[in-house]
Amino acid sequence: MLTVTAGNLRQNHFYLSRHYDLFPGDCFGPPQKSGDSTREIEILFDGLEGIVRTDIPTDADGKPRGFFRDRGAIRRFYEYHGVTAGEQLAVERVSPRRFRVSIAREDAERRRRPIAAEFFSGIGLVRLALEAQDWSVGFANDIDPDKAEMYRHNWESDDHLVVGDIHQLDPDSIPACDLFTASFPCNDLSIAGKWAGIDGKESSAFFGFTGLLEKLGDRRPPLVLLENVVGFLLSNQGADFERALAELNRLGYVVDAFILNAVHWTPQSRARLFIVARRDDGKPCRRTAAQSKVRPDALCQFINTTTEIRWDIRSLPSPPPATARLADIVEDLPSDDPQWWNNDRVDYFMAQLSERHATDAQRMIDGRTITYATAFRRVRYGKSMAELRTDGIAGCLRTPRGGSGRQILFKAGRGKFQVRLLSARECARLQGVPDTYKIDVPLNQALFGFGDAVCVPAVEWIVTNYLHAATENR
Repeated sequence: MLTVTAGNLRQNHFYLSRHYDLFPGDCFGPPQKSGDSTREIEILFDGLEGIVRTDIPTDADGKPRGFFRDRGAIRRFYEYHGVTAGEQLAVERVSPRRFRVSIAREDAERRRRPIAAEFFSGIGLVRLALEAQDWSVGFANDIDPDKAEMYRHNWESDDHLVVGDIHQLDPDSIPACDLFTASFPCNDLSIAGKWAGIDGKESSAFFGFTGLLEKLGDRRPPLVLLENVVGFLLSNQGADFERALAELNRLGYVVDAFILNAVHWTPQSRARLFIVARRDDGKPCRRTAAQSKVRPDALCQFINTTTEIRWDIRSLPSPPPATARLADIVEDLPSDDPQWWNNDRVDYFMAQLSERHATDAQRMIDGRTITYATAFRRVRYGKSMAELRTDGIAGCLRTPRGGSGRQILFKAGRGKFQVRLLSARECARLQGVPDTYKIDVPLNQALFGFGDAVCVPAVEWIVTNYLHAATENR
């Protein structure tokens, strides 16, 4: 019995180490295949036709390298069975020079779960959502080592995360999947990014993703899920969004789009634009959209007037009603916890409030119960101001570039008040992340991770209401 690792999946092999006595001694060949220098053995791979003849190469010192030389056959075997990291294989000798490779029976049952690859994977929140809905993740990629550190703290036993530029990925290292997800950088598609557009320095990584899809050819996944800011719809007067959809069309996909706000699941105002692309099977698709909770008027107008795009508009239910409130996610820190700001820092914050926001703060202080609000600092008329949000909903989490992206918590009532930054755990809860998720990094590193991430239950909603059916019906 052999256990498949993510490295095995990338390299198209599995480790035979410590099992060399299973094989005839003359099947260990030189580093490079040459003539009749070794006698091949025969491999029967379950699910594949024919017999594979190969040997086991050695290194320059004559030590076996621990895998079969013919990696192409192993790749086809992995793809045929949808093998993922952690599954077990059985290698059986059926005659002195013939062997059979199959999936262990228990893993044969488990591998029926659909498989995804997550690109721009960040700290792994898409994976959290997928695994909660009985999907498995067989590959992940992100360029940021700090986010990768948080990812690996939570999936220590997996080595399928590749840290590096998506433009440099080897397509052969990516296993066959049912779904690719991509939360590509939003920096150039929002006001904060000065509308540089999809050709901007960061957001142009989208074309690294579609370039990878193109290189995969027939191995492209049946489904693709993209996520980005709602500003993507408006970037360059809609030209960037249309261009991205046209690129997916060119690669053989029909597309759908909708908007979800995290506030339906957690007390965070975080609207995001999602695109689902499905391999075009030639069947008729619905090309128009009606206004709904997930397709507001601006998106419907874009869909209904952009007729050059091959749309596949699916009916979707309304998201659940927004019921969560800020108090639900706040950590109960004692009043002397060092995270609470000292008097000087609190006084400075209070002085930054406008007259209206100061009135709101005083109303909370005078209240009979403890209530919570959040605040961001913004520059108004050349002056740094603190703006308080008192409706029980946090503002959209951001990455803390320049300090202004760090969200402030205001606690008040019964004549008292305290101020501090939202903690890393509170930010995690605003993204719908369970408390079992490990946060073992400095605060700013965690804030970058959660600020660039997805809302977990929003992605779960997509899996339940869209991807499951699309996977079953393809």
